[in-house]
Amino acid sequence: MTRAAGRPAGRPPGRLEGRTAGRRAGRRPGRLRRTLLAGLIAAAVVFPVSAAASPDVPAPPPAALAEQAPLPDRYAANRADLAEAARMARDAGRTGRAAKLRAMEADGTARFLAFDGRGRGRAVEVLGDLETADRVAVLVPGSDTTLDTYQRFRAGAVALQQRLRAEHPRSAVVAWLGYDTPGTVSATVLTADRADAAAAELGPFLDRLGRSAAPGARLSLLCHSYGSVVCARTATGPEVGDMALFGSPGTGAGSAAELPTGARVWAGRGGADWIGHVPHVRLGGIGFGTDPVDPAFGARLFAAGPGGHSDYLKPGTTSLDSLTRIVLGHAPEAPHA
Repeated sequence: MTRAAGRPAGRPPGRLEGRTAGRRAGRRPGRLRRTLLAGLIAAAVVFPVSAAASPDVPAPPPAALAEQAPLPDRYAANRADLAEAARMARDAGRTGRAAKLRAMEADGTARFLAFDGRGRGRAVEVLGDLETADRVAVLVPGSDTTLDTYQRFRAGAVALQQRLRAEHPRSAVVAWLGYDTPGTVSATVLTADRADAAAAELGPFLDRLGRSAAPGARLSLLCHSYGSVVCARTATGPEVGDMALFGSPGTGAGSAAELPTGARVWAGRGGADWIGHVPHVRLGGIGFGTDPVDPAFGARLFAAGPGGHSDYLKPGTTSLDSLTRIVLGHAPEAPHA
């Protein structure tokens, strides 16, 4: 009879040996599975284009404005601050940042509620006439959105505003780069720390925004990628009627009912969005748990078409049509089975 390889002669495979091997085998796959899941989350979240930030570019401090400052005065002060930041960047030899800031000026017509040119930067821009708008969409971006990548973010806001205006002239879009977004290649993009800090600023901003728009204006939060983590942590008042999460890695909550909002919660994902492959787990504070497009989460689902992670606000897309309808208070198309 042939002896089993690796086993001493005459020693049958006993129960203890089998149990021990089984436990070791069970532990190894368990640890491996957790490691792989965390690694997959990291790989999936950092896969998109990484943007070059400019943390050392000189810029003036933000304009000091009273909370009650009229919108025209606020816009003018922030345009002046933006122009000065562009000049300082140019004088420091940071021509790339200077060019991006000049583009943001839009030949002196841009309307910024807030601007901070220091470091990665912050900017809150209004597209449309906020004072007469009774439908206002607030866009919250995801990771690696900075002043250096601002035009990419703004392009989506412009596309949305054009769609809204075509159906409802009294509308406005607010591009809210009002927080320090995590870098795509960083540990911060896998945790909710930046989102918690952002939510503490977004909530009060929404309260002020409601007072600046037309009386009784309806606000909608449109939250992309890591921005959906921010929105899911933001306490909102009755002026926010809808919250749409798209391209979301999860929110950290187990269900829409757990979110600190009375708004209707929507969720959508494009057919080619890589974020659908992110493991929806939460391990030791890493990851964001339940998938918002999972029926178990309890969000209202909307059709997002076949697009990828950066396509939700592109002109002519199903996702842009759905988000427009949500902002206007209409039911969007449901996703196809």
